[in-house]
Amino acid sequence: MTREPLSLSFNPAGIELDRRQGLSRQLYQALRVRVLDGRLASGTRLPASRDLAAALAISRNSVVRAYDQLYAEGFIEGRVGDGTYVAQLPHSALPVKKLSTKVSTGFSTGLPTALSTDWLDLPVVPSSKVIHSGALERVEKHHLPSPPSGPPRAFRVGVPAFDLFPFEVWAKLNAAFWRKPDLQQLCYGDPAGDGRLRGLIAAYLRSARGMQCSAEQIVITSGAQQAISLCAQLLVEPGDGVGIENPGYRAAGHAFAVAGARLHGVAVDSEGIDCGELAKLTDCRLAYVTPSHQYPTGVVMSLARRLELLAWAERTQGWIVEDDYDGEYRYSGAPLAPLAALDRQGRVLYVGTFGKVAFPALRLGYLVLPRGLVDAFSQRRAVDVRHSEVSTQAVMAEFMAAGHFQRHIRRMRRAALSRRNTLLSGWPLDIPGIGPLPTVAAGLHMTVPVDSVARERELIESACSVDVEINGLSSYWLPESTTAPEQRAGLVLGFAAVPEKAIEAALGRLRAVWRDR
Repeated sequence: MTREPLSLSFNPAGIELDRRQGLSRQLYQALRVRVLDGRLASGTRLPASRDLAAALAISRNSVVRAYDQLYAEGFIEGRVGDGTYVAQLPHSALPVKKLSTKVSTGFSTGLPTALSTDWLDLPVVPSSKVIHSGALERVEKHHLPSPPSGPPRAFRVGVPAFDLFPFEVWAKLNAAFWRKPDLQQLCYGDPAGDGRLRGLIAAYLRSARGMQCSAEQIVITSGAQQAISLCAQLLVEPGDGVGIENPGYRAAGHAFAVAGARLHGVAVDSEGIDCGELAKLTDCRLAYVTPSHQYPTGVVMSLARRLELLAWAERTQGWIVEDDYDGEYRYSGAPLAPLAALDRQGRVLYVGTFGKVAFPALRLGYLVLPRGLVDAFSQRRAVDVRHSEVSTQAVMAEFMAAGHFQRHIRRMRRAALSRRNTLLSGWPLDIPGIGPLPTVAAGLHMTVPVDSVARERELIESACSVDVEINGLSSYWLPESTTAPEQRAGLVLGFAAVPEKAIEAALGRLRAVWRDR
């Protein structure tokens, strides 16, 4: 019997295989790329598996496995009694740029990741140019920056003292849940969240925060940001005005802007958001506020201003989204009652989070809603995530029921107070351009005024050079703000992220580098 010669339209000489790697995967990859870049045109006859194996000096089984994968993915087809051919593929679907067939490593994903990096030079077309969508354009303008990398360091904002979290207790509770889980909990659950956890949150808010709420008013979320996004999705129509504090929490503004809102930055004074300025916004029916500890200025909203804001909501039939992100941290007396505790008209949606008491990666928050909104919020959340991750809710419920949560809050409050005092007592004085230290009665950060944005940037850059992390107050303002630039400058410093010794060391480095500037 004479062996059939190799197809003249197929040249295996250009295929280089690394004998230390899986040969069938490499061959599959090389043939696949040749089909995609057009060097193996549709209808090209491929050599028999035995002939190709001989040409490449590999086993026939390696070729058969490569062919089988190409058959399965539709790159090649067999014709009864006539051999194997490249399948008929639409020309427009194939890439224009020629790809390399050099292979150096194994292959696992079906994409040419192991080839030379020529394929990375293919043009990347922005999604907004392909999909003509207002939503995509809004996301391009309003998205969250990448979080800081590495472990917490002085003076990272938004991070509690999670080095003090009782991980051993949490691990035992988590192990107990998975050792003998309730099979009903492993099915699809209530999109509003675990019923036991919701009841414990309501009990905590009643006793510790003075809120008259029930478990039925609570919807569990994946952190505070999802809670804010749900408010934006359900309470805002494209084109609606939304009043947000200015300066303020930009991530909240992004959530409302992505929903199509027109953002109105409302000034913040020594008593909180300026309700007089808010009242002048005729298209605004929603206000986002952080009354317990304004982010980032640290102002605590006065009682008079709280009542004025509630009156605005009642008068306009508007909504108030209250973000109580670090309300547990008050250093003189009990934590202030939230704005929601004063609400008698069902106009306040209260956002709470465990991230500032436990650790941010927990991704566990909640909404306390007026009763008439609970079903809609629960149904809307189910469309995105169906329901929350089960074990985290169950473990947090047990953590609260056993008393660990309240003890941990007290521990965290003492630690934050000590770390605040260390920062205040060691703060470098007489540095040009830096204003006086503020009174810090609550929260996990403080803001120090600076006389200009240029000086702010200079101070932050020099701090970064000695491995100290500081945020600039100017970055918390809306881009179109009309406030004078010198009033926007400042240094925002979180004081809870690292222990006292690390704070003292960071202050020493700041003192040295700033006095040289």
